[in-house]
Amino acid sequence: MKKVLVAGATGRVGSRFVRRLLANGDGVRVLVRDPERAARLQAAGAEVSAGDLRDPATVAAAVDGVDAVVNLAAAFRGVPDEEAEAINHRAAVALARAALAAGVTRHVLASTNLVYGPGRGRPTREDDLPQPAGAYPLSKVAAEHAVRRLDGLDARIIRFAFVYGEGDPHLRESLMWARDWPAHQRLHLVHHADVGQALLRVLRTEGIGGRTYHVGDDAPVSAAELHALNGEEMSPDAADRPLADPWSGIIDTTRIRSELGFRPIYPSVYTARDAGAL
Repeated sequence: MKKVLVAGATGRVGSRFVRRLLANGDGVRVLVRDPERAARLQAAGAEVSAGDLRDPATVAAAVDGVDAVVNLAAAFRGVPDEEAEAINHRAAVALARAALAAGVTRHVLASTNLVYGPGRGRPTREDDLPQPAGAYPLSKVAAEHAVRRLDGLDARIIRFAFVYGEGDPHLRESLMWARDWPAHQRLHLVHHADVGQALLRVLRTEGIGGRTYHVGDDAPVSAAELHALNGEEMSPDAADRPLADPWSGIIDTTRIRSELGFRPIYPSVYTARDAGAL
């Protein structure tokens, strides 16, 4: 790509992905509210477009002259429901509309495995009907539906498992929930390196407009393992807690493997640990 606009470029996923785009020789423009937070990306070669994703003039300027858009912007955990709806849904759709108006049809929208809600008695597949609960997955589903319906937009949706690695504190933060889980409840993970390679594949592959892809590693980990990885003892009663839904959050990654040739660089968190990539 001659130039790719990345929204959400200073976030945990976006900042790492921009560096990968630049390393692969792509021109990159980043849309950020705070240019100071993008200073390192600018020093690495990214062009900075400053402004709010919710401002139409800012968005129109940001999409002008680019060849594709990757929207990694997300508002979740601790933000009001209205802000989640504003960023994840309304601003995402406005960005897609502005890009289309500017003649930029290639569009990648990042989403989450949380859109599915309860498990299906198996890993969820991309064509399963979402059953989101909570402002974040609800707003992501709404954005997915709206972006797909834009006539002429070559939209690709990518749903991430729980992202970690490369110094991201997310793995440690998982204990916010895992402390209360049954010892055998699992969390599906994906390393930043694999998020990056998946995004590149989804961005660059021709003829996949309208497709949705899951990205996750090969070995979801239990709450017991999350505690061990973080050097923390589990509560003595964790093994006796009931597990109502053993498949919640577990995704099938067959499609991205078979259609785009994706293979995890880090098939498990243990591979990443042993490689010093946590």
